[in-house]
Amino acid sequence: MKVSIVKYNAGNVQSVLFALERIGINAIVTDDKDLLTTSDKVIFPGVGEASSAMKYLKEKNLDEVILNLKQPVLGICLGMQLMCQYSEEGNTNCLGIFDNKIKIFRGDFKVPQIGWNTIYDLKTNLYQGIKENEYMYFVHSYYAEISEHTIAKTNYGLEYSSSLQKNNFYAAQFHPEKSSDAGQQLLENFIKL
Repeated sequence: MKVSIVKYNAGNVQSVLFALERIGINAIVTDDKDLLTTSDKVIFPGVGEASSAMKYLKEKNLDEVILNLKQPVLGICLGMQLMCQYSEEGNTNCLGIFDNKIKIFRGDFKVPQIGWNTIYDLKTNLYQGIKENEYMYFVHSYYAEISEHTIAKTNYGLEYSSSLQKNNFYAAQFHPEKSSDAGQQLLENFIKL
């Protein structure tokens, strides 16, 4: 099984590599078009800022590569947000895989959301063996609206999409690589897709 992690100027790749190693997967971190397109699975993680990340993806033509992938792809955190239509962060047009818009949390609560929160209304095989209202680890100031592509929801001041899916593209706002047993189960489920 060949698993690739998209290399671009966004952090958090190392913890994803370690989480995959714990389930017996030795992934490679690459921005090589041929390696990405011939991988069995592709993970698109990220911690960073939307506009600079999109700029880098376009400069390296990785935006086109990601859009044309046919195998299962998992976006994590910023990776998920970049798979959406548009982000308020830096007024950024993103990849447009999902129709969702990414908005900043506004309200009388702490932003960013940092820590454990529950996920519910779980759909698809990505959540097989994961129970409703399971806790996952979040770190984010922006969120994806609810849409027809929502396969998990979370409430933090408002209800939003904590996970999305369309065709071969899956995404999670939380960090499965930092979410204990439930996060490990999600990564195992993704590898089995």
